[in-house]
Amino acid sequence: MNIANPFADLAATITPSMMQWYVILMVILVIGGTILDMMHKKSAKYFFENAERQKAKAKRDISNEKLSLALKTLGKEVLTSGEFHNPKRRISHLMSMYGFILFVVSTAVMIFGYANEADAGIWPLLWYLGAFSLAIGGYWFWFFIRVDVFSEGLPWYRVGRDDIFIVCLLGTSTFGLLWAFTQGSTFGWIMFALFILFATLLFGTVLWSKFAHMFFKPAAAFQKRTAWADGSRENLPDMPDLSDPAVQEKYPDIPKYMGKNPPYMGLGIKRETPNHY
Repeated sequence: MNIANPFADLAATITPSMMQWYVILMVILVIGGTILDMMHKKSAKYFFENAERQKAKAKRDISNEKLSLALKTLGKEVLTSGEFHNPKRRISHLMSMYGFILFVVSTAVMIFGYANEADAGIWPLLWYLGAFSLAIGGYWFWFFIRVDVFSEGLPWYRVGRDDIFIVCLLGTSTFGLLWAFTQGSTFGWIMFALFILFATLLFGTVLWSKFAHMFFKPAAAFQKRTAWADGSRENLPDMPDLSDPAVQEKYPDIPKYMGKNPPYMGLGIKRETPNHY
């Protein structure tokens, strides 16, 4: 299947060097935003201090196991998002994650390697597949999986600071596809302007969005896994059986929440990690 490079026609109006400098600027914004985020939230300091506390409380030496634990973290939490027990949430996350990776990598390859060439091999196909995967996974999450919409009954159009990342992802992939399908028309240029706007917001709002979360997540998952392995992490109490009459007596609102995801949302029962981007 021969699919044309969507950036080739654009090169007739916007030079390849301008496109390349834009990509470089976005990379700088991500790096700078991530560093500022670490400084503002003191994430690196927290990880190092937590590692020292974990080391002091460790009940066994796992020096020889750390490589194995790192590979397990890579295989489960990073590559397959195994921490999501809800299969719908997991599939949505994987579609969004791998779609984003394909979309960004193929964009960079075509702009730096094939900016003037309509035939860019398999990269245009990967670009479209990445954009579609990102859009499908993102919209699935937005309308059907978000905690505040699905479990708390808030309207889907309610947008807060925590939603900046997903909104920008959806805007970038959606308007990018619409631009690619309508190039050469007035509508196409409007879609291109919106595509660039949301892409700039995506990479330029790292300090305020959850973009940097994707970099911290593997470190947090590895630290959690090593804590379980060396015994420094105490076992948390098991979630109560919500069908147990004694539990229902303690939490009288249980019947109202039995069909929710997670079922204990709103009952005052704490969970370890939020089901949100």
